[in-house]
Amino acid sequence: MENGPTKSPFAEIPDEDWARTPQTVVRAFENLLQHLHQLEDRICKLEEENQYLREQLARNSNNTSLPPSTDKPGVARNRPIPSHKQRGGQAGHKGHKRELIPTDQCQKVVDHFPKACRQCGTELSGKDPHPIRHQVVEVPEITPYVAEHRRHRLQCSSCGRSTCASLPEDIPHSGYGPRAVAVVNLLCGVFRTSERMAQLAMRDIFQVNISLGCIDALRQEASQAVAESVEEAREFVQQQDVIYADETGFPQGNSDGHNPEGRKGWLWVAVTSWVVAFRISLSRGMDSAKSLLGDAATVVCDRWNAYNWVRVRQFCWAHLKREFQKIAERSGASKEIGEELLKEERKLFEYYNRVRDGTLKRSSFINYAGKIRQRIRELLQQGADYTPERGDQSERARTFRTCRDLLKVERHMWLFVRREDVEPTNNFAEQSVRHAVIWRKTSMGSQSVKGSEYVARMMTVVMTLRKQKRNVLEFMTQAIDNARNNIETPSLLPDATFHQ
Repeated sequence: MENGPTKSPFAEIPDEDWARTPQTVVRAFENLLQHLHQLEDRICKLEEENQYLREQLARNSNNTSLPPSTDKPGVARNRPIPSHKQRGGQAGHKGHKRELIPTDQCQKVVDHFPKACRQCGTELSGKDPHPIRHQVVEVPEITPYVAEHRRHRLQCSSCGRSTCASLPEDIPHSGYGPRAVAVVNLLCGVFRTSERMAQLAMRDIFQVNISLGCIDALRQEASQAVAESVEEAREFVQQQDVIYADETGFPQGNSDGHNPEGRKGWLWVAVTSWVVAFRISLSRGMDSAKSLLGDAATVVCDRWNAYNWVRVRQFCWAHLKREFQKIAERSGASKEIGEELLKEERKLFEYYNRVRDGTLKRSSFINYAGKIRQRIRELLQQGADYTPERGDQSERARTFRTCRDLLKVERHMWLFVRREDVEPTNNFAEQSVRHAVIWRKTSMGSQSVKGSEYVARMMTVVMTLRKQKRNVLEFMTQAIDNARNNIETPSLLPDATFHQ
């Protein structure tokens, strides 16, 4: 809060009157004046603190990285501009219908013929070469396939010692086949059910009774089965030209004694065109980012300082927009600067969307973006043109710090303009991490290092296979079967035919 020097209430008293005033009264007046100045300083500090606290209370999904689910009632969310189109399919939309199964693959085919003409009643005969096909899909009753292996114990007639037959190497000792184990992990890792809900699903859907302890053991077996595939996927991600990165909290307990300090866990994600890699760490620092990203060439991320080691970065403009919104919600000069920044941001993405729609050439966009960049730099310099005192928490001081920090790394805001392979936001990473966020809310995190590793590995498998449109159940079944038979696990990497 900017205030000028306070005028003394005794300044207009003539000097001769002061000369006749008793010294005790003069000292009392001076003490009162000093006390008044102290109160004014205190009021200024309290007003600054009040402004700061009001800004903290006003934090929402529009001006911070908080999810919309944390918004208080009454918060107006940023909504797209209405298109004034009617709901449903638009004119020219191709539409999507259920794909019918080929007739030769149907278990039952029934032909229906009309008996008589619907107009004159004449009896009809013959066969329609192109009948209208209507299929009814039913899920058959599922009964488990159980193979019983009976180990006989026989007694030796010579020495009397009994010997029991051993199970062949290809028979699982856990009592559950690879597909059963894959289904359990599909329930836990893809559909995010708890162990108890997975137990109920196995009983009610598949008529398989399984204990909670066994479900945890099967989860760990699956985790070990895909360990090599996941590590290969992480190495593949580190070798890509562009990586979209993000991180979110993921609590990890201390049931195994590896987190005695109760440190907060963090789930890191790195997204590329074909592969998504996850890792959970007890740190949000630079070392954790490096362990996942490796020597990344280009990273699209937010302004978190754990990514400062990356030489080529593209800051997420969704985060930058929220920073501009926060400035615009302040008063005075900050409000004017923030509103102008938002105006330039909207103009920039109007041009960018036209490039994506094919209605604007890339060369023209680069020219327009250069002018917008110059204007945004000027606005940031206006915001940084302020000298706050030590400990100043006023709105103007907070705007100064934000603008100063952005000016230092301003070059990382514009990489997407000159490189077509770089997106202006890290939405790919945020969309991939959403599955883990829901998992975190339903499970309250993990309780051990093994639990965190299971989450990271299953998230890597699920999100990678979704990107490649591959079947998770089939992959998990093959991975578990290969692991039991000491065969190389299937790869999560896209092959040459898939690229084509």
